[in-house]
Amino acid sequence: MTVHSSATGSLVIHSARLVDEGSITDDAWVRIEQGRVADRGTGRGWSAADTVVDASEAAGPGAVLTPGFIDIHGHGGAGSSFDDGAEAIRTARALHRAHGTTRAVVSLVTASLDDLARSAALIADLVESDADILGSHLEGPFLDPGHHGAHEPSLLREPRRDDVARLLDAGRGSVRQVTIAPELPGALDAIRQIVSSGAAAAVGHTDADAATAVAAFEAGASILTHAFNAMPGIHHRAPGPVLAAAADHRVTLEAIADNVHLDPHVIKLVFDAAPGRVALITDAMAAAGSADGHYDLGAVRVTVEDGIARADDTGAIAGSTLTQDVALRRAVDAGVALPDAVRALTETPARAVGCADRLGSLRIGLLGDAVLLDAELNVAGVWIG
Repeated sequence: MTVHSSATGSLVIHSARLVDEGSITDDAWVRIEQGRVADRGTGRGWSAADTVVDASEAAGPGAVLTPGFIDIHGHGGAGSSFDDGAEAIRTARALHRAHGTTRAVVSLVTASLDDLARSAALIADLVESDADILGSHLEGPFLDPGHHGAHEPSLLREPRRDDVARLLDAGRGSVRQVTIAPELPGALDAIRQIVSSGAAAAVGHTDADAATAVAAFEAGASILTHAFNAMPGIHHRAPGPVLAAAADHRVTLEAIADNVHLDPHVIKLVFDAAPGRVALITDAMAAAGSADGHYDLGAVRVTVEDGIARADDTGAIAGSTLTQDVALRRAVDAGVALPDAVRALTETPARAVGCADRLGSLRIGLLGDAVLLDAELNVAGVWIG
């Protein structure tokens, strides 16, 4: 798969089913100039450009054009982990770009404060040099030890104000989200601190009941980290954090649509319970796009068999081997309407991490990130503004 830049010159993609902002437009075209969407329409109303792509020729009958996918929670790919430095991040990003993920937040697993601060600072540098990197996601260390998943429990800690400030400051404004267990001592104050810095606070890796989750959302948390995973489930007398999030229209629910983390019926349930507020994430680790075998996820040893990653010591699911094009197909196979599934890869994640003013749609004026898929939703072309 060749990933193209649309940052210079002009590009027209025509004769596609445009899926954007919750609707489908047949026989559509989009014009991108100097990296931004300049015009769009239907039929033959487009004018000549430096590059013209006939979607039906490039991807076959029924070709689909969408905005670029945005992954707000992933840990690596192509054998490389986001925790292992700039070149590892770039290697993993190249794999995911080829699968339609034009922009991504770099997720870091729990590590020492020193290591996390160094990684957040490195990612802040990459945000300035690599346009496809939106910032960092600290998925730790402020997590519940009882729901640590693939995070090293000895490195977990309570969210003290100075520690939170140190990590946020290290990111120099590039920390996009921080996952936190809201039942920990000081967590609600930490959520307010995170939100006041401009980052999103996410509820996850938690033992919170519904009331505690509601308190977190009232304090400003606006994301639920990988819904259903590493948290209490739904019980008819104990609705838990998932239903608390679904009931709050300010909250985005992350979902890993790999048919491992979530059964297809549950994928459909999440979309039905929180329409327009689902972000399809990969939570991908280094084995995405690579072979089964042994990997490291931060301080945790992981074995991947049949594409399923599990921690060696506990057997807990340890991230995924998912790419976002596969997540799109899994969601549609589960019964999610195509416009809703595409929105969950584009507009909703962009909004969740504060980028909806420039990403997540092919509206005129926004960055020209686009993905062309065939009728079976396999990626046929990727353009990055």
